Amino acid sequence: MAGSRPRAALTDDRHWRGSARFATGCAVAFLGMTLLVDLDAETLTPPRALLWLVMTAVIFTVLLPQRVTAGPGWLEVQGLVRRQWVRTDALVAVRQYGDISAHLILRDTDGHRLELDPRTLVANPLLWHELDTGVRRSREHGTLVEGTDVLEQLGHQIDDVTTRAVLRASGIF
Repeated sequence: MAGSRPRAALTDDRHWRGSARFATGCAVAFLGMTLLVDLDAETLTPPRALLWLVMTAVIFTVLLPQRVTAGPGWLEVQGLVRRQWVRTDALVAVRQYGDISAHLILRDTDGHRLELDPRTLVANPLLWHELDTGVRRSREHGTLVEGTDVLEQLGHQIDDVTTRAVLRASGIF
């Protein structure tokens, strides 16, 4: 869906590139340290080198965050293996699971389902704006029947964080 959209209409997670660099750096540092320790101990063999490569790939996979992209009427989350998207202007339900490591689950009228870390929306007001605009359209169309309270609570949290950032930047807070 996102591939057919003009690039100017897309809103991306502004912290994703830094997080991807961090994941890459950690994985490369792990590989370098393990290979150096094995080389120094003279225990590096092809099977051990393969083990370190596999473990490096696992570390990279665990640390690499999902890439979140939004546009008018849609939201997409792309991981290393799968891509999920929903039409935000045709949402049916929004649920939040967990308290400490919470995640949102959004479903649309076409049956698409998307899981998203709400911290991504808190850290990216433009992504939240795209989702909120789509949610308003879903409400207008009468499709959103479950989860408006979750979205209102998240909206208040985002407003609080944004207000604090503005006050801190202006030197008031």
